[in-house]
Amino acid sequence: MTNKEIARILYEISLYLEMEGDPFRPRAYEKAARAIEAAVEPVSEMYARGGLKALQQIPGVGRSMAEKIEELLTTGRLRYYEELKKKIPVDVIGLTSIEGVGSKMVKALYETLGITSLDQLEAAARAGKIRRLPHFGEKTEQKILKGLQFLKQHAQRFLLGEIWPLVQDIAERLRGLKDVQRVEIAGSIRRRKETVGDADLLVISRRPAPIMEFFVSMPEVMHVYSHGETRSSVRLHNGLDMDLRVVPEKSFGAALNYFTGSKDHNVALRRIAQEMGLKLNEYGLFRGTRFIAGRTEEEIYEALGLSYIPPELRENRGEIEAAREGRLPSLIPYGALRGDLQVQTNWTDGANSIEEMVESARAYGLQYIAITDHTRDLAMTRGSDEKKLLDQMAAIDRLNRRWRGFRVLKGAEVNIRKDGSLDIDDAVLAKLDVVGIAVHTHFNMSREEMTARIVRAMRNPHADILFHPTGRVLQKREPYDVDIEEIIKVAKETGTVLEIDAFPERLDLRDEHIRLAVQAGVKLVIDSDAHNRHHFSVLEYGIAQARRGWARAEDVLNTLPCQEFLRQLKDGRATRRARQRSKR
Repeated sequence: MTNKEIARILYEISLYLEMEGDPFRPRAYEKAARAIEAAVEPVSEMYARGGLKALQQIPGVGRSMAEKIEELLTTGRLRYYEELKKKIPVDVIGLTSIEGVGSKMVKALYETLGITSLDQLEAAARAGKIRRLPHFGEKTEQKILKGLQFLKQHAQRFLLGEIWPLVQDIAERLRGLKDVQRVEIAGSIRRRKETVGDADLLVISRRPAPIMEFFVSMPEVMHVYSHGETRSSVRLHNGLDMDLRVVPEKSFGAALNYFTGSKDHNVALRRIAQEMGLKLNEYGLFRGTRFIAGRTEEEIYEALGLSYIPPELRENRGEIEAAREGRLPSLIPYGALRGDLQVQTNWTDGANSIEEMVESARAYGLQYIAITDHTRDLAMTRGSDEKKLLDQMAAIDRLNRRWRGFRVLKGAEVNIRKDGSLDIDDAVLAKLDVVGIAVHTHFNMSREEMTARIVRAMRNPHADILFHPTGRVLQKREPYDVDIEEIIKVAKETGTVLEIDAFPERLDLRDEHIRLAVQAGVKLVIDSDAHNRHHFSVLEYGIAQARRGWARAEDVLNTLPCQEFLRQLKDGRATRRARQRSKR
């Protein structure tokens, strides 16, 4: 049983316990599920190595939880989970994936209308049955129908962060075969799209038959669509379709360019070729039947009179014109970040201690992190009030004395209330190194109200960074309605930094908004939104998103050393404090 499968069962248990009105245990199961989902090592291997004691080393897993995980690993079943499902036999994960449908609503729908599945929910909503239930009404019914439509639109799409590690692993296994000369990942994965529909792999080999046999026989393969000499197509157990093509070395660059896309970018390239009396396809660039270019992508772009265009920019949004005129930006490199400004710990809803997060951040190569636990209004996360924040600041000061070459910044993820005020007093905010602000509630305000709410918060002189600016959760929740151009304008005016939240479910800002911010001269940060010590690896997805938004290293403040980063914040706290220390 995989980590993902175990985590899913623990998540379901937490939802069933919420239905029962249990005040504490749902959070315990949810916390353990998060930790298991984020774990790098398979839980099955942990157990094989160290039994129950090893399982209890997972954050949030005590003896009772470890015994349940052991039962799953050794029998493939969990009696406790099955008993909960017998009481309310519903698709709790599917139903609660609809925005606004929580576990208690699922219970009410089951008890009144017998709804157990998404299909039954849609049928009841379309028949007008939900609006007639107590405490529901027409607005709730319409919201459910809207959520169902959103879910259908995103069906069979996969988060980049969900499938990237698996696709990389398969590519590495192919590279290890003796007959393989080169393997590259193509398609929307190579362009680092936030969600992808399928996966494409290209291979150079003189003996393709054993490679194709290996590919269709992988343990991840659920179904083989086709098994040919130079192309095979399969579906994996997770539902992802994957193609493998063997192409000649002479044509590899042309094939990589063609199968990377995007479609609109490729059409524009072919039009340029036609205007030059050439023909461009997956086999190369030709003048009549004479081969002009195709071994590498670089020589194709050069032959077309263009600078090389990085895959992340290939969306036909002006990159071809910029390449022709020598205006392509030098994109932020992968691995360029020195700090992470959104990190949660077990002081609130994170899985690990400050010390454990520092240890992992250092291993990832970072030089500083800001601890930004949630604040007072988010009671479900045990959010910090002023006293708890001050206690945490003192603890961070003590910890910073232990480390050389690494700094922990005192921060908070402060809640923006409905009226745009913040839920922590200004006097305490002034003591923090970094203040992040974010919307966590009241998502359904009008565009004008939501924009005014966020703008008021941004005008607070202590508010440094607007976290996950549009509030979207990919495949689960639409962004709230906000005038992003006004937010960017006010960010420029006030010196508020905009965040690119790298967590695969968010990737917020979206690429178009990043480009608008860059064009306006608004500074950005790329953060992991880490709730677990394994989450720092997601920073790579944030860098990819920044590259898709044409961002350079100089546009992203946490490419700077810590002290220089602090000097860039709006109210100059770092400079002011330095002066205060010099006067003492």
